[in-house]
Amino acid sequence: MKFTIKPVKKEKNKVRMDCARLSEITTGEWTDPTTQDAGATVEEFLTRLGGPAWVFLTGEDSSRTRAVTTLLHGNEPSGVRAIFQWLRAGTRPRVNLACFIGAVDAAMAPPGFAHRQLPDSRDLNRCFRMPFEGREGRLAAGVLDRLRVIGPEALVDFHNTSGRSPAYGVTTQLGEPQKALTALVSNHLIVTDLRMGTLMEATEDDFPTITAECGGAGDALSDQTAMTALKSYAMAESLWDEPQRYAHVKTFHHPIRVSLEAGKQVAYGAAAVPGVDLTLRSDADHFNFGILNQGQVLGWVRDASPGVVVARDAKGRDRTLELFAVDAGRLVVAQASRIMMMTTNPQIAVSDCLFYCLPVSSSD
Repeated sequence: MKFTIKPVKKEKNKVRMDCARLSEITTGEWTDPTTQDAGATVEEFLTRLGGPAWVFLTGEDSSRTRAVTTLLHGNEPSGVRAIFQWLRAGTRPRVNLACFIGAVDAAMAPPGFAHRQLPDSRDLNRCFRMPFEGREGRLAAGVLDRLRVIGPEALVDFHNTSGRSPAYGVTTQLGEPQKALTALVSNHLIVTDLRMGTLMEATEDDFPTITAECGGAGDALSDQTAMTALKSYAMAESLWDEPQRYAHVKTFHHPIRVSLEAGKQVAYGAAAVPGVDLTLRSDADHFNFGILNQGQVLGWVRDASPGVVVARDAKGRDRTLELFAVDAGRLVVAQASRIMMMTTNPQIAVSDCLFYCLPVSSSD
């Protein structure tokens, strides 16, 4: 098994040079591993990687490259499972594939695929912007530098949602390429103007990019979705020449991020948990991509104010009172909204956010 560390090529552009100088975190590079090299299980594959790594696969047409990133969060395994299954099948892609596999250490921490990031680490998918501080920031800078050197036709960043959810795509720039990439996984595309330091935001001006949310991390259908998408992406002669394939993709614009107020606690249950500021319904992730009507109950609050949650749009405006209200201790929807990325994991709810929502009109 050939597994080497190579220096990252530097470019003249100042921002790109900044990235290269900050690329102190070395990553493994594995070129055209055999089926035996990959190991018998995805866990063995990750053990052999040993940390963040690139896997390069030479295509039938070696003049073109497409990029894949996955496992930026250690508890979102569908993408890396798809790559592992591809390697085990021994299929040669139509064009080159450059695959980056990120939070290997978090994924391998017991009991496996359970940690978004390690306790002493930052969320890698919030580090793809200046000043690229700390270990994760330097790693992100190196990933960006390498992607820009490669210059792929497109980038698909595979993720899972932290609760039950259908698959969907997310982009920061809406165009035909983004719709075409989304159609690999779903008929639904979210166009966001929120900026949080994700990989997708950093590459939006370089090449067509989407985040492919394949569904819940514990759902076998999510793994199948990722595998089907990877196969189509890797084997297509062209990603863009069949407009009818993605004409049905429906777009949703300007999601609002709903987070827990700083210092508050959240729990999940069938009724209010005593002493906890916010209790969300234990089946709240069933709402994902569904529309909640005015007055529908999301959970319970300890105080009389909906201010235990904070809803802000991309411009930083507080939309909380527009979207939520409290009725007899219950947190209710103040206007019909589509719910997305609802989690039932308290740790993720506190460290990241509770969910996203989109106010809907009568035509939705």
